[in-house]
Amino acid sequence: MNASLSTVSYIGATILFILSLGGLSNPETARRGNLFGVIGMTLAVLATVLGPRVTPAGIPWIIGALVVGGAIGLVAAKKVQMTQMPELVALMHSLVGLAACLVGFASYVDTSTLFPTEAEKLIHEVEIYVGILIGAITFSGSLIAFGKLSGKIGGKPLLLPGRHLINLVGLLVVIGFGREFLQAPDIQAGMMPLLVMTVIALLFGVHMVMAIGGADMPVVVSMLNSYSGWAAAATGFMLSNDLLIVVGALVGSSGAILSYIMCRAMNRNFISVIAGGFGSGSSTPSAATGTAQPTGEVTPVSAVETAELLREARSVIIVPGYGMAVAQAQHTVCEITKRLRDKGVNVRFGIHPVAGRMPGHMNVLLAEAKVPYDIVLEMDEINDDFPETDVAIVIGANDIVNPAAQEDPGSPIAGMPVLEVWKARTSIVMKRSMASGYAGVDNPLFYKENNRMLFGDAKKMLDEVQAALAA
Repeated sequence: MNASLSTVSYIGATILFILSLGGLSNPETARRGNLFGVIGMTLAVLATVLGPRVTPAGIPWIIGALVVGGAIGLVAAKKVQMTQMPELVALMHSLVGLAACLVGFASYVDTSTLFPTEAEKLIHEVEIYVGILIGAITFSGSLIAFGKLSGKIGGKPLLLPGRHLINLVGLLVVIGFGREFLQAPDIQAGMMPLLVMTVIALLFGVHMVMAIGGADMPVVVSMLNSYSGWAAAATGFMLSNDLLIVVGALVGSSGAILSYIMCRAMNRNFISVIAGGFGSGSSTPSAATGTAQPTGEVTPVSAVETAELLREARSVIIVPGYGMAVAQAQHTVCEITKRLRDKGVNVRFGIHPVAGRMPGHMNVLLAEAKVPYDIVLEMDEINDDFPETDVAIVIGANDIVNPAAQEDPGSPIAGMPVLEVWKARTSIVMKRSMASGYAGVDNPLFYKENNRMLFGDAKKMLDEVQAALAA
């Protein structure tokens, strides 16, 4: 494949990637968007492998890598459950960061590249330094995110004394070693500052994500997605590959926009997320802020009583959370929804932007169970309808339905937009226990007079509700 055909293929792949992003913005077109992405990536890989920059001797190595990577991807696709998708996404982000680091070091030690001017050589070395910096932060930060999302690392933030000063000192050291790297007379002299910077970047990635609380993890996944895009773009600059630059910029910018949207949904800003601390796991009341423990009595309800309330309802809103994903209860939820709709009940779903452990987590689960797209509504679309709703069912969600966000100015989640399920005539919360949510904040909803608690595994309880509805 000559250079002109390779360039045309890259342009076609870029168009397909843009169409893919457009398709993924809507559940009804998501499958088509995925297909565009697959075709675009296939075209990009073929154009690269068969392009003029790959020698015949390198093709067997590339094919071997494709076979190994493809096999790992197929195994992961078959074995990884939907509940494990957030940590899988974080792990994939770490591989992008690792690739950026390895390409950066390989590009630096590659003595075959000749630069006509000192300015071009300087630009290339800046690309290497910045690319490895972003890649190392993405790599280590994504691994920590994987650990937190999979439960291997606790969700409580690690808040070191003087952590902001530590970060500032680290940044200054990185800048200082960057100057030394750019002034190095040869590769041997430049390798030491490059390695020091890489170690600092790896430590910064660990420190940054460890300081972020559990409630902010959906934003972290989106943020790392953006970082991986910029790492890919930096790799494109190092390799002088236009497609990598464009695709990396697409991923980086879209991830940044999504992070902004999610921060707004949590009444947070990006800097405060990076600063960490939200979701400390502490539910102790604070005299300084006036935060008080919820008071009142919890009213339990049985599956049969829940079925009776649903049978008599005319309007039902279901709010899914991570508990539904863990219990793999989405298919039972879909069956109950069908049964109620067949009886003329208006059933809809309310989705909070940060429900689950990653953006769109609940939408994907409901789509997998074939819940109709038109009854799955975002928080802003459905929040005003709760006062006219007979029954609101919360399945394994906690923080996103916590009235303390509106009623308690001293709460850590004060001001965070939430689904106002307590305004329904009756709300039913399905949980295994009275434990606080991922943010570590107690929920006064459980003690509301119109709230009922259905304790137990979501799948088991919903199966019992379905059986009672069918009786």
